[in-house]
Amino acid sequence: MDRDQRELQFLGFLGVYRETSRIILKWRKVFAQITLALILPLCVIFLAHFLVSQLLSFEILNHEIDRDDAWEDSPRYRYLSRMLKKEWVAFWLFKLGYFIFVFIFSLLSTSAVVYTVACVYAAKQITFKKIMSVVPRVWKRLMVTFLWSFATFFVFIVAAVGLLIVWVVIVRHFMVGPALGIAMLVILLILYVIGFVYITMIWQLASVISVLEDVYGRKAMVKSKRLIKGKMGVSVGCFLGVLVCSVLVQALFECFVVLDLFYGIGIKIGVGLICLLLLIMVVLFDLVVQTVIYFVCKSYHHENIDKSTLSDHLEVYLGDYVPLKANSVQLEQLHV
Repeated sequence: MDRDQRELQFLGFLGVYRETSRIILKWRKVFAQITLALILPLCVIFLAHFLVSQLLSFEILNHEIDRDDAWEDSPRYRYLSRMLKKEWVAFWLFKLGYFIFVFIFSLLSTSAVVYTVACVYAAKQITFKKIMSVVPRVWKRLMVTFLWSFATFFVFIVAAVGLLIVWVVIVRHFMVGPALGIAMLVILLILYVIGFVYITMIWQLASVISVLEDVYGRKAMVKSKRLIKGKMGVSVGCFLGVLVCSVLVQALFECFVVLDLFYGIGIKIGVGLICLLLLIMVVLFDLVVQTVIYFVCKSYHHENIDKSTLSDHLEVYLGDYVPLKANSVQLEQLHV
């Protein structure tokens, strides 16, 4: 990373995107290798899950409709009931397998990309072999952070459902007018979106911290919450930009590959490959953006990261990954 660290604090939404694009293009060979090894399987699994889930759901729905039209004691009803049990079992087993593989490849991809960007910043030599030797040693730290993030999301969703139940009770039992009821629901939805985006920002930055520093899990999330202050607008803007691109790719895939019945198999395969390529680009870009935002937040809070110290801690020494320690990261307060 040629840019001076003190300049990073002034990067805005477009500045972070430009810096991300510059890093990917300059080190495109190693990022291409990471993409082929980790991000490509992740995206293939995601799109395959999207397609198969839709097909299984349609099949289950059709069989349930057919069963409802059949007599309850008829052989057809019993046959459809057996078919539905098998399809539901297959559906949930498929979901479980999808979650396991996506979980593994997500952690490995995050570890590889964050480590690579940190090496770029530290001006140290990067090889794909070295990256892949470090990645398996840090995924456990990311897993702990993910579990804490999952627990946070779970509590947040439970609280949101509780508020929704309270809203239903108020509307039904206190004779609240339609206008006021809708206004309350809109406010709850806005608060839910804000909370969801905020927790996502904390989780993403905590994942980077878990790779580069000696804290992970709850401590990484607490540190992430502190670091992101002052740069929340930039973080949210970058997140929403990537999210919009991801949603557009999914919508394109669903319209032309999953739901469309008018085009041939050749066109569907072509559009599917285009969607896969676009999704790969979005995922790689997002992972690099998360790491750049980490350095931007560190710079904004005047926490200098000495390049030589960062390089030392990124080395694989005697086969052991050495994470950055907090006292090495927060070396001094810079006064600009």
